[in-house]
Amino acid sequence: MLELHGLSKRFGDTLAVDNVSLTCGPGELVGIIGRSGAGKSTLLRMINRLTEPTEGRVSWNGEDVSRLKGSGLRGWRRRCAMIFQQFNLCPRLDVITNVLVGVIAERPLPAALVKFFPASDRARAILELDSLDMAHAALQRAGTLSGGQQQRVAIARAMLQRPELVLADEPVAALDPVNADVVMDALARICHERGVPVIVNLHSLEIARRYCTRVVAMAAGTIVYDGPPSGLTPAVLERVYGSRSPRPASVVEAA
Repeated sequence: MLELHGLSKRFGDTLAVDNVSLTCGPGELVGIIGRSGAGKSTLLRMINRLTEPTEGRVSWNGEDVSRLKGSGLRGWRRRCAMIFQQFNLCPRLDVITNVLVGVIAERPLPAALVKFFPASDRARAILELDSLDMAHAALQRAGTLSGGQQQRVAIARAMLQRPELVLADEPVAALDPVNADVVMDALARICHERGVPVIVNLHSLEIARRYCTRVVAMAAGTIVYDGPPSGLTPAVLERVYGSRSPRPASVVEAA
């Protein structure tokens, strides 16, 4: 169980995240929505410890991960996998090597430097790619893939870490609607079939309604709604997006 206790983050005089508390457990696919600058990306980065909170703490199954350092922090980042909008693949390397980067922290440094991975790691990488219908591209250079295919490779890399929690920061923002659905289908399967909680920042209200079991809406760094997608009434959306709130099926811009 992930628990956030009064998380806040200041950047100078700007309060990006303001006293946020929430929980997330197995089987939950939580979508975070809100306008640009609402604090969504900052919140995810504090969970993964890529950004340090100004106040508050993050705990996982009772462990205070806000205090972790060194190997403990590296272990948390392995257990808490992060998927980014930009894919963060090495375009000149083949797909399977990009996926194997997911276990590089677990292998001896000399072996990792020469890209030597045990057969068991390679077999797991192929299985993860196959689960995302990407095994056929295992030996293809990552830079030759479409955006949707690259994002699926990034998901396979994250899953090779055997994460206990998955964070996805606008993973479909750069994708066309068809590829966006493919990627969201993959995240939904990970959540429901493997029992791994998934928290995803979204700028599509339609996608949040269709895929998420729960929606957290942020405005000015605070949570203004936390509940089922069916509760996103026009009044709630006005609180989130202001008087120019989107229609139910529209795409909204996110931070």
